[in-house]
Amino acid sequence: SSPCTDRGWMCCPEGWRRFQRSCYFLSLDTMNWAESEQNCTGMGSQLVVINSKAEQEFLSKQAKQPPQRENFYIGLFNDKDGQWQWVDKTPYNVTAVFWRAGEPSNHHDENCTVIHILEKTLNNWNNIRSVLNFYRICE
Repeated sequence: SSPCTDRGWMCCPEGWRRFQRSCYFLSLDTMNWAESEQNCTGMGSQLVVINSKAEQEFLSKQAKQPPQRENFYIGLFNDKDGQWQWVDKTPYNVTAVFWRAGEPSNHHDENCTVIHILEKTLNNWNNIRSVLNFYRICE
């Protein structure tokens, strides 16, 4: 979400974490993908759009903080034409994606993406069914 700026300082709402020019919220409750996106939108944000390796590193580190959680929805989904796209229409850039080995798998109903924190590497994205309940990261 766009943080408040005042004399060059930037603040995030309570419970949100700041990185570069964004604020991030890592949920403590789980929802399906559509509910997750709606929840973020209701807070003036959206499911996170990851644009860089630095952002991916920051979020992977944050997601591993207690309490222990395993999967976090991010704002990447597969549209009806089978194209991956971000919720904010940022172009899907194959040079800045962090899929796990073997992902995205071609199961036709795995249209949404999570950060899977048990993965040891930075490549921790997994495509998954949108009806499943997971944590979420809003930006």
